[in-house]
Amino acid sequence: MRPPFDRPSHITAIDGEVVMDGPDGVGHSYTPEAARETGRRLIEAASEAEAQDTAHTEP
Repeated sequence: MRPPFDRPSHITAIDGEVVMDGPDGVGHSYTPEAARETGRRLIEAASEAEAQDTAHTEP
């Protein structure tokens, strides 16, 4: 398994679409609605991942 990316993706709005350019050439184009929901899901998953990481590092 490859390590997770440690830098955020670059996000722009172009011609009514939300375009994400990530590391290693990863790129996606979203409708505004899909981008908004993806953002919400990313925030939720990031909170869960932080909680998991904390649970593994506490004595």
